[in-house]
Amino acid sequence: MRAFVISLGFIALLAIAASGPSRAFEPNCDNPTSQVEMTFCAGKDYEAADTELNRIYARVRAEAKNFDASAGPYNNQSAADLLLEAQRAWITFRDKACDYETSLWQGGTGASMASLLCLARLTRERTKDLRDTLGHGG
Repeated sequence: MRAFVISLGFIALLAIAASGPSRAFEPNCDNPTSQVEMTFCAGKDYEAADTELNRIYARVRAEAKNFDASAGPYNNQSAADLLLEAQRAWITFRDKACDYETSLWQGGTGASMASLLCLARLTRERTKDLRDTLGHGG
């Protein structure tokens, strides 16, 4: 459902961009004035949040691998493997939580934006949680 809602938002953006060949679509994300602009800006926000999450996750994963290498025979469980499992479970949680929030819009014009806002919010929260673990892995 999440992918469908996001796809609808981007299809709307493409339709607007294609309708006016003389003028490119340039939303003002500081002060969006239409649903299309709000959805576009929410997408940009989610994209930025996801990029930062991936950057921090790579740092945490590298730290976990270093911890595993230094723990030797006392390491009962791989920190890197546990992190990977946790991240996969978190992605499932995030997607389902945002599917629920989006369902409250019942397919309205703001559904795509609601989905993107949820994805961005939960992604930023996860990034903070991961960032808080840096320096604790060894």
